[in-house]
Amino acid sequence: KMASYKRHPGSLVVLLLTILAAVITVGVLLSLIVYIVVMGVPNIRLSMFAWKYTTENCSMLPSILNTLMMTVLTLVIAVPIGVFSAIYLVEYSNRGSKFQMTLVKIIRMTTETLQGIPSIVFGLFGFLAFAVTCKFSYSLLGGAITMALMVLPLIMRTTEEALLSVPDSYREGSFGLGAGRLRTIFRIILPSAVPGILAGIILAVGRIVGETAALMYTAGTSTDVCTGFLKPCRTLAVHMYQLLCEGKYMGAAYATAVVLLVMVILINALSGYVAKKLTKK
Repeated sequence: KMASYKRHPGSLVVLLLTILAAVITVGVLLSLIVYIVVMGVPNIRLSMFAWKYTTENCSMLPSILNTLMMTVLTLVIAVPIGVFSAIYLVEYSNRGSKFQMTLVKIIRMTTETLQGIPSIVFGLFGFLAFAVTCKFSYSLLGGAITMALMVLPLIMRTTEEALLSVPDSYREGSFGLGAGRLRTIFRIILPSAVPGILAGIILAVGRIVGETAALMYTAGTSTDVCTGFLKPCRTLAVHMYQLLCEGKYMGAAYATAVVLLVMVILINALSGYVAKKLTKK
C-alpha cells in the first residue's frame, strides 16, 4: 500500500484529509456530549419528572410526553405521503407521458427547494395557515402538520434513493413469475428498501425532536401535558429553550439537554434495531 501511495501521492493526501475530517467530526461530537453530560447530570433532580410543571420543580415530564406525541403524529402524517410519493416517482413516472415527466421534474425541484427553507419560515407559514386561517390556534395538530411539511422532503428523497438502490432484477424476476406491479412493489421492492426508508425516518425523528422555532409559532409553549389534538403543548427542545431564555433556570436547562440527548440516542438505537430485524426477515 505504501508503494501505491508513493506512486500516487495525491491518494495519500486524500486519505490523510479524510482521516483528519473524521477525527475532527468525532472530536466535536464527543466534546459536545461530554460538555452536556458534565453540565447537566449534576442538575438532574427527581422533582424534574413530576407530572405537573411548576416554577419550583421545572418538570420536564410533560414536555417529554408532548415530544413523543408530536413525533408520532408527525410521522403518521409525513411517512405515508413521503413513501407513496417516492414510489410514484421511482416506479411509475419513468413510463408516463411527456406531461407526466415534466410534472415529476417540478415535484423533484420543489422537494429540493423545501429542504432549504429555514424552519422559522415554516413556523410563520404554519402559524398563518393553521393557527389563524384554520382556527387551530396553538395546537398539537398544527405543530405536527408543520413538522410534517418540514420532514416530508427528507423522507421522500431518502425513500426514493432506497427504492432506486433495489436491483432491477428483483422487479424483472417478480414480473416473470406473473406478479403485478402493485404486488411487486409491496412484496418485493419495499421490503428490500426498508433499511434506507428507516434511515430517512430516523433523520426525520431527529429533526422533529430537536425543532424549536417552528413549534413555538404553531404548537405554543404550554407546560401541561397535551390532552387533545387542538390543545397547545411544549416539546422538550422548546422547554429547554424557554428555560434558557428566562435565565434563572440554567441548571434545569442543562439537565433537560441531557434527557433530550438520551431520548435521541434511544430512538436511534431502537430504529436501528428494528431495521436490522426487518432486514433479516
